[in-house]
Amino acid sequence: MLAPPPFAWTQRPSPPASTVAETLGVERSLTGRNWTLAPADDRLAMALAQRLDLPEIVARLLAVRGIGLDAAASFLDPRLRDLLPDPCRLEDMRRGSERLAAAITAGERIAIYGDYDVDGATAAAVLLRFLRAVGAEPLLYVPDRLREGYGPNAPALRALANQGVGLVVTVDCGIAAHDALAAAASAGLDVIVVDHHQASLPLPPAVAVINPKRPDDASGLDHLCAAGVAFLLMVDTNRLLRAAGRYSTRPEPDLRQWLDLVALGTVCDVVPLAGVNRAFVAQGLKVMAGRGNAGLRAIADLAGLRGPASARDLGFAIGPRINAGGRVGQADLGARLLACDDPVEAARLAQRLNALNRERQEIEQGVWAAATARLGVDADGAPLLWAVGEGWHPGVIGIVASRLAERFRRPALVVAIDSERAVASGRSVRGRDLGAAVNAAVAEGLLVKGGGHAMAAGFTAEPRRLTELRAFLEARLAVDAVTAEGLRSLSIDGVLSLAGAAALPPAFLARLAPFGAGHAEPRFMLQAVRIAYTRPAGSAHLACGLIDGGTRLPAIAFRCLDQPLGQALAAHAGAPFHLAGRLQQRRGAGAALQLIIDDAAPALRG
Repeated sequence: MLAPPPFAWTQRPSPPASTVAETLGVERSLTGRNWTLAPADDRLAMALAQRLDLPEIVARLLAVRGIGLDAAASFLDPRLRDLLPDPCRLEDMRRGSERLAAAITAGERIAIYGDYDVDGATAAAVLLRFLRAVGAEPLLYVPDRLREGYGPNAPALRALANQGVGLVVTVDCGIAAHDALAAAASAGLDVIVVDHHQASLPLPPAVAVINPKRPDDASGLDHLCAAGVAFLLMVDTNRLLRAAGRYSTRPEPDLRQWLDLVALGTVCDVVPLAGVNRAFVAQGLKVMAGRGNAGLRAIADLAGLRGPASARDLGFAIGPRINAGGRVGQADLGARLLACDDPVEAARLAQRLNALNRERQEIEQGVWAAATARLGVDADGAPLLWAVGEGWHPGVIGIVASRLAERFRRPALVVAIDSERAVASGRSVRGRDLGAAVNAAVAEGLLVKGGGHAMAAGFTAEPRRLTELRAFLEARLAVDAVTAEGLRSLSIDGVLSLAGAAALPPAFLARLAPFGAGHAEPRFMLQAVRIAYTRPAGSAHLACGLIDGGTRLPAIAFRCLDQPLGQALAAHAGAPFHLAGRLQQRRGAGAALQLIIDDAAPALRG
């Protein structure tokens, strides 16, 4: 086989599937996927390189992703002044900001009612920090996952009213809490709902319901997470306070200082990095590099992060630790850490969360083993992966569902049951709207409560109705053969030789960052690469050394030791493989790149 050029791309139009398979020699990979080359417009790539003075590889990756000449500059340098929308595009925004500004001005007692995940914690911390900066003394309330479940509940809201609270702002929850918010109104409590989960009419009774997924919301901002919506509420409230003279006797806060929190929520809630979300993350990472937030600084140090964090660090190092309190410990720890200014208290909270994260990992492994053993379905045939177990910890079922969806490329629901209720958490894949399916089950009366969005959802149900519920959800999530085939595909951005990959500068992708949902790290194919060695890394990963002539490149494949991918690579016997993966700079390894192997296929000898 002739060696490919250092950097080779397909031409537009995209070749048909048969041509792609013939070109790559990959009809089915070791993970059962068909690799497809993304089309690139050479003329657009050349124009981008010339106009913006870009390296050829960066310009071609922009072209592959359909970023045109008019949008490229803003995409590469996303700034809030260019991308921040008018908050009042959101329905009820002005109503909510007027009520919040009035409460601040009147000295009312305000409570932030949060959720126990990272998005809820960051949204709560943003508003807590803002309220303190403008002279308020807010309370924080986060319900216990096991005792109270998700979202506002009537007893908690009545308790806040009894403490003298006049206004509650719910963040990352509330859109489905009709009964609880009705109880709050009866107790004389005003509520502003700040949410981003799928909504249906009628809306819950509240002073304002700010949610870009409201059926009547035409803002076009439905890609925001709760932290993003909370930031916009803060922007508009600050605008009203400024106009009312609030800052004539006190300094006006610089709202940009809290973009690190918005970036963390945006990445960890896996919302698309498009529009203002891209600016939130890009600018938030710059703020985080200044290490001004005592809580973030403490948790980053415990995670072993040295130097500026990346979006990947937020998702895989910081996020799980912030989540740990809500999963297996005290639900408000994450928000308290992120809103903390005392370095000693921040260190204490971070240590607690770090210990809880280790405990979470142990519990998760047990549920994962049990869930995979109980699936009892053909992952290639069932529209929904469904695992049910008694005594499973509800705090880890969402992580297990995420791992199942990632491995089998199917929507997955993991259900923890006891004698009285079944609590489920689910994750989905591109093109399969799990939140809509769960909302439809709510409308059919099959659930006690439930909700979510396209990629993640959860519910509470009566155990006796699980069989009926499963059949309903499978029917809603069933797909035709064409769609199913698309779910089994793996998109390749370009083809590299091993020498070409090793010769790339370590920071060659920095211009395209941040990466995340809707803008994934580029995936390359390395053709006919030989493996010099393999060795286990941790309990489930496989480290490899790649070789081609005198060129070497380290690589790693995650969570594959017990899978066909890891088994085949470990038993390579000198045979060449086509590899599909992402190039990343190794932390603590100087300027070295490594390949994160997503998939592989034996290369035909020729």
